[in-house]
Amino acid sequence: MAGQDARRALPDGLGAAIHGTAEEIAALLRADADMERRIPGAEWNVGEAAAHLGLANELMAQIAAGRPRPYGDGTPQSLAGANERSLAEFGERRAEPLAAMIVEHADACVRALEEGPPEGSVDTPLGTMSPQELGSYLLTHMLGHGYDLARALGRPHMLDRARVGLTLPFLLRVMPRVAEPRNTAGMNARYAVRLWGGGAFGVTLADSAVTVDERPPAGADCTISIEPVTFLLMALGRQGQVGPILRGRILVRGRRPWLAPRFPGLFTAP
Repeated sequence: MAGQDARRALPDGLGAAIHGTAEEIAALLRADADMERRIPGAEWNVGEAAAHLGLANELMAQIAAGRPRPYGDGTPQSLAGANERSLAEFGERRAEPLAAMIVEHADACVRALEEGPPEGSVDTPLGTMSPQELGSYLLTHMLGHGYDLARALGRPHMLDRARVGLTLPFLLRVMPRVAEPRNTAGMNARYAVRLWGGGAFGVTLADSAVTVDERPPAGADCTISIEPVTFLLMALGRQGQVGPILRGRILVRGRRPWLAPRFPGLFTAP
C-alpha cells in the first residue's frame, strides 16, 4: 500500500482520455486512410501529420520517463523547425505502423506519469510543467492533430466536452508564454472565460503583463461564455470566431463587452 500511495495521481479521466484519443486516431488511420490526402489549411498530408503525432507521443513518453531531449526553444518558429527536421529524419508514412506507434507511446507516457513520484516537474518544449500538465499537453496535442486528420478523411472528430476540460491545465499553464505582445501592448482588462457545462478561468492584463488564473476574477470587465469544443478549436487556431458567434456558441456580457473579439488575438496557438 505504501508503494501505491507514492504513485502520482493524474486528474480524473486523463489517462483514459489519452488512451481513448490515441485509439480513435489509430482507428482513423486503419480505416483505409489515404495517407497522401492533404490536411485542410495545412502543409502536411495525412501521412506526415500521423508521423508527427507518433514522434511527438514518443517525445512526451521520454519526457515523462525522465529522459528529456532538446526540441526547439519554445518559440513557434523553433518548434516548427524541430517538427520539420524530425519528419525529414523519419521516413515512415504507412497507416498501420503509425497507428500502432501513436497508441504505444501515448500509453507509455501515461504509465510513466502514473508511476513517477508524486512531486516534481518536467522540462517540455513549452517550458517547465508539472507531470499532470504534461499529460494535459499530450492530450491537447493529440486532439488538435486528431481533429485535422478527421477533417481530412471526412470522419467524425474525437473532441468532446469532457476531453476539452482535461486540456485546461496545459492551456492555462502555457497561455502567458504564448501571449502575443503586439496585441497585448497597452491593455488593461480582466476577462472571465466560462465553458458551457463546467470549467472556467480568468485572464488579467495589466500594463501589457498577462496573468492567467484558475478562477475568474471578481468584477470581470468581459465574461465570455463558450461551447467547449468551439473553445478548444479556437485556442488551437483551428477555427475563427465569426461562425461560432453567429451560431450562438459564444455569448458575451460585462461592462466592456467589446473586449471579447480581441481575446483570441491575445495569444498565439500553442
